[in-house]
Amino acid sequence: MFQNHQNNYLRTTVQTASPAQLLIMLYDGAIRNSRMAIEAIDLRKPADANRHLIKTQDIISEFIITIDHKSSFSSYLLQLYDYLLFRLREANVRKDKSIVQEVLDFLVEMKEMWVEASRSLVKVGVNSKHA
Repeated sequence: MFQNHQNNYLRTTVQTASPAQLLIMLYDGAIRNSRMAIEAIDLRKPADANRHLIKTQDIISEFIITIDHKSSFSSYLLQLYDYLLFRLREANVRKDKSIVQEVLDFLVEMKEMWVEASRSLVKVGVNSKHA
């Protein structure tokens, strides 16, 4: 029963979130899965590490799909996301937590950037539903 309430809450949260909020939620998921992959590597649980690294890759792939190619920084984002995917694949093959940490550091920094950008849009009165 609790799981149903939790799923309904999550569904409602996603359906009512602005694009900026959705992006931040995805970053949260990538960050959480990266941390869980590092923990799984530490615990010598390669299957768990693989699962979490694949989830992180899936989220980054979603970022790539949703890039606005009209944006002046879209090529930079595409190159960065491609690099992160490459590093995650390498980390998964080697089960190297230092590589996952490198990706995690990028993800945390980028999330902070998007959070700040979202706040700036709200401050200037831009409707974040259309950001």
